[in-house]
Amino acid sequence: MNCFLIIPASGSGSRMKTNIPKQYLRLKNGLSILDQSLKTLLKMDDILGCVVAIPQDDEHFHTSAYQKHGKMLAIAQGGQERFHSVLNALNTLSEFANENDWVLVHDAVRPCIKASDVQSLINELRDGNDGGILATPVVDTLKLADNSEVQQTVDREGLFQAQTPQMFKFGVLVKALENVVSNNIHITDEAEAVAQIGGKVKIIIGSKDNIKITVTDDLQLANYYLHNFTKTS
Repeated sequence: MNCFLIIPASGSGSRMKTNIPKQYLRLKNGLSILDQSLKTLLKMDDILGCVVAIPQDDEHFHTSAYQKHGKMLAIAQGGQERFHSVLNALNTLSEFANENDWVLVHDAVRPCIKASDVQSLINELRDGNDGGILATPVVDTLKLADNSEVQQTVDREGLFQAQTPQMFKFGVLVKALENVVSNNIHITDEAEAVAQIGGKVKIIIGSKDNIKITVTDDLQLANYYLHNFTKTS
């Protein structure tokens, strides 16, 4: 079972209101948000190699401690949307992987990912399936609102919050994303693209601390989680 890693890292992070993309912001441990993800994932034995997708004008990745890591296979051109970046990375990865190999796609700004959760994802998908994702059940009461006024309560039964990594067969994911591009379909993650072509996506329960850095408060929370990971490991 060959597994490869793709990290789309082309976001600008405008909601963070910083002068550099948020994936390059420094955590309290001294690593950038992106490097923290790479540190965790590249040390996993099951991950054979990695492709990172960055913008053509990126001025920061060259400072990464993992730019010349032995598993860093190539750098791909970042695209206008996330799925463009992932597809570009897949095309770059095609030199190293075949259609039956597995690809993990991880958000550059989820630095609290645990290797144990990724290992669970890999183990669950070894014997079949088109792919799967890490996710957590929705536990809060959900409200549908219009102009900040509650319209109705949404039944949370069967609802999950999707995370990354998301893991799919190389050939399946290429087909799914090419379908998205050719039919101008708007998607927010790889699982949605795979579902569009009839693929079956399995949910593997992840950890609630696998947060996505979106606003400043998220950075503080990530530092808290990472500090506690260190204390308990």
